Amino acid sequence: MSIKPASKDETATLALAERNGWPPELRALIERYPRETWIGHENLGQMAQFWLSRHTMFRELAASITDGTTAFQGGKIAAAEFPRWLVPRLQFFLEQLHAHHYIEDHHFFPIFRRADERLVRGFDVLESDHGELHHNIDLTVEAANTLLRSISDAEKAKGALDVFAQTSGVLMKGLTRHLDDEEDLIVPLILDRGEDELGVAHG
Repeated sequence: MSIKPASKDETATLALAERNGWPPELRALIERYPRETWIGHENLGQMAQFWLSRHTMFRELAASITDGTTAFQGGKIAAAEFPRWLVPRLQFFLEQLHAHHYIEDHHFFPIFRRADERLVRGFDVLESDHGELHHNIDLTVEAANTLLRSISDAEKAKGALDVFAQTSGVLMKGLTRHLDDEEDLIVPLILDRGEDELGVAHG
């Protein structure tokens, strides 16, 4: 017996830009283990806690980059200062996101797929999300570099800033949706089975 992956049509119906949470058939475990029960649960082990902390970091960095971009648009950050503010934050954010997704795609998702065949479609969707997010990362990097090259020309910089704000905004919105849905699929599975049984426990 083998587990059949979701078809392209099935995955497309839950596209990241259109999705608003999981459909009923993927909510069996989250209904059993709602978010308010996660903290303090005996099966929320070190791996899950670390993984959730990385998601918190991504949310905080995304909010910081968005807020800083809005502040620059509003004239609250000088043009000479903005590149020094933006570059290290955006670079760290994107590097860490790439590494995080690589580990999920090549280690955790295969384990979780095998653990519960009811959730296979969900993990196919999450993996598809990674592809869309990385496409949006590429667009954001391109927009950021265009902005940085034009920063000394106020007229060109305004248009480039608008493009960067729009492009990075799409990335951050999609990432937030992805993180929420990923947690709603994975954490209840861990609480239900335990990290040792799943084979994902630290140490």
